[in-house]
Amino acid sequence: MNFALTEEQEMLQETVRGFVANECPPPKLREIFDAGTGNEPALWNGIVEMGLTGLVIPEEHEGAGMEMLELALVSEILGGGAVPGPFAGHSPACLALVLGGSDEQKRAWLPKLASGECVGSIALAESASSWAPASWNTALDGKKLTGTKQYVPTADLADLLVVGTAGGGLALVERDAAGVTLEPGGGIDQTRPIFRLELGGAPCEALPCDAAVTQRVLDGGLVLLAADSFGAASELVRISTEYAKTREQFGFPIGQFQAVKHQLARLATDIEPTRALFWYAAYAYDHIQDEAARYAALTKAHITDRAMQTARMAVELWGGLGFTWECDVQMWFKRAMFNRAFLGTPESLRERCAALAGW
Repeated sequence: MNFALTEEQEMLQETVRGFVANECPPPKLREIFDAGTGNEPALWNGIVEMGLTGLVIPEEHEGAGMEMLELALVSEILGGGAVPGPFAGHSPACLALVLGGSDEQKRAWLPKLASGECVGSIALAESASSWAPASWNTALDGKKLTGTKQYVPTADLADLLVVGTAGGGLALVERDAAGVTLEPGGGIDQTRPIFRLELGGAPCEALPCDAAVTQRVLDGGLVLLAADSFGAASELVRISTEYAKTREQFGFPIGQFQAVKHQLARLATDIEPTRALFWYAAYAYDHIQDEAARYAALTKAHITDRAMQTARMAVELWGGLGFTWECDVQMWFKRAMFNRAFLGTPESLRERCAALAGW
């Protein structure tokens, strides 16, 4: 049995890696980060042109018809570059329509999402602890939605919002519809701003899916966040190692000191083995559905925890500089913080794992 990536999957990653290196090097990323809008049209247009916006959309709806593993491999590279933009919200929105949309809804929206003509996002939580579908209270009355959603990523760039409703359902709302109000919600990661969404009887279109499908959409989002965090943590290890080779103390590069070597070795051995964890979770999502939910939660909990630990140790390795705004480490540190909290903290996800295992 071959546990490696296929040649096509490796080529996909190399293509995206080359794009990120050319179009979003650290100086460019710093400009976008400091601006705080999370919006760089040229970057998003490049992602669209590579077909990444429609990666898991079926070919019959003008997508690439690929699987979760390919989407996770792309998320890894985008996380490694801390690439700004709406990808983190757009991909789960596509999944929601693929898994839960009616034939008519798929025909109407999927080609637009695949082509980049339409940008999607997800509006699920109503408080910091309400990511589970059973906790949602947004009321669906016929074809109108009333309620408040928090932590909606890049909602200002989205044309279509997939909103969680009471009872664990999903509904489509156009951002510019009457009764839709957006307010900046702050957020730690300036490459992915979040918004508060007020729905005052906003016109909507319910997806004909149940809470099980909704949870499956969430599970897909967990896998993608884990992959993104793996990429971010791996990049932190890389740039910290390079820094240790050039930063001198007492006349020597700090990388020659045994304590620094131990820290770097620990970071690498903490992160690299988790690659197999998100690969398996992504594969299980499409091929081993009995295990998919548990591994999605476990993977997101473990990798985002490890990514945060890596970020903290990277700051220490960079010394006093690591705590400053001028140090690039903060961009990946804040990426890791966002990913750890979004769609559920490691603590809540481990509780879900325990419940799924019958503990």
